[in-house]
Amino acid sequence: MADETSLYLIWHEPGAAPSQPLDLNGDGHPLAEGLWLVRSALTRSKLYHRIKWQLPEGTALLCAPLADEPENWPKFKAMEAGALAWLKGG
Repeated sequence: MADETSLYLIWHEPGAAPSQPLDLNGDGHPLAEGLWLVRSALTRSKLYHRIKWQLPEGTALLCAPLADEPENWPKFKAMEAGALAWLKGG
């Protein structure tokens, strides 16, 4: 993976996950079913399309860039364990 990565929030319909784990095209951590934080060297468009192609046709999908600095990280509660540690480790 390239040196420069961006942080993204990815969401897809929870029931639409493929039978194999999603290839996030970067380092990712789940927040909840269908909800991920991902660091990737891909552009938003490329990441969106690579994930879209892995999901069943017509699945709702969101790919949003986030500022990858501690003061801009999302605030969250009652999500999967380790999400904040994952953010700090990247």
